[in-house]
Amino acid sequence: MLDAFNFRVILEYLPLFLKGLWATAWLSLAGLAGALTMGIVACAARLSGLSLLKAAAGVYIEVIRSTPLLAQIYFLYFGLPSLGVRLAETQTGVLALALNSGAYMAEILRAGILTIPPGQIEAGTASGLSYLQRLRHIVLPQAIGITIPPLLGQTIVLVKDSALLSLISVLELTRAGQLMASERFMPAEGFFTTAAFYLLLYLMLKRLSQVWQRRLIYRPAGG
Repeated sequence: MLDAFNFRVILEYLPLFLKGLWATAWLSLAGLAGALTMGIVACAARLSGLSLLKAAAGVYIEVIRSTPLLAQIYFLYFGLPSLGVRLAETQTGVLALALNSGAYMAEILRAGILTIPPGQIEAGTASGLSYLQRLRHIVLPQAIGITIPPLLGQTIVLVKDSALLSLISVLELTRAGQLMASERFMPAEGFFTTAAFYLLLYLMLKRLSQVWQRRLIYRPAGG
């Protein structure tokens, strides 16, 4: 079976896959930055005392979590132009990844915040800290520390979800495999190489997650 596997063609297409790897990395990084921003904002709104903000954040989170990412991508790419809003393929991809993962990260952060003893928040209130000051100085530093492992897990999901951007012709890893399969009629070699690069990204992120977990477990009491 390996005799029919053409490694020479993989080497020939290696520059295309490296280009796709770079695109996957920066699209995922940009999507992650947007997702963290959306997650923090939605989490703060969900926990606020303002019913309007709480309701808006709840609707955003439930709509995103109850619909497929592919449908969200298609709405942004095909639906928004009919409403007069046109985005480039990469802009659509980053926005879709940010909106989708942001909803899940909001719930991860909210779960972490709810584990913080209420006495600490009450002490901040008694000290005269505003809601945003309590969030910044008391709540978020602890919540982020607690939620690093699940946030890294969601980051891995985000990187894998970026493969769906190939369906709107973004040249990332999966698109590189599609091009090789269609141009050389070698789907095994094309998608094997795509999977190998995704595995490499996964192992790197998993290693990062393990390092963070060890640092959290063995962190000194005063750290």
